[in-house]
Formats: sequence, C-alpha cells, structure tokens
Amino acid sequence: MTSVSRLDQVLESIENLSIDEQETLIDLIRHRLAERRRSEIAANIAQAQVEYQAGKVFRGNVTQIMDELRK
Repeated sequence: MTSVSRLDQVLESIENLSIDEQETLIDLIRHRLAERRRSEIAANIAQAQVEYQAGKVFRGNVTQIMDELRK
C-alpha cells in the first residue's frame, strides 16, 4: 500500500469522526509532536555533551570560527 493511499484512508477515517473527536485528535497529535521534538532536542544535547567532553567541539569567537571553517 502506498503512503498516499494510507494517508487517504486516514483522512477518510478522520472525516468520519465528530467535530469534538477531530479536535481531540488534533490536540493529541500536537502533544505527541511536541514530545517527539523534546526527545530529539534532549538527544541532540546529550550527543553535544559527549562530543564536548571528547574534545570534538571547536570553541572561539566568530572570527576564529570563520577562519576554522575556511580551512
């Protein structure tokens, strides 16, 4: 089954819900997306901390950073 046909099926199912149910679904999806973003941010922070502790992070002012990027 293609992703378009799956999406069409989902949309059709949503259209069969009441307005209140659709609003509840929207709230649930927004909450889950926010949680997913928080998890991704937390994972990125954890990875950045590991790289920082391993000395893989370049520190400097803007000029130094630009010079490093030009190398």
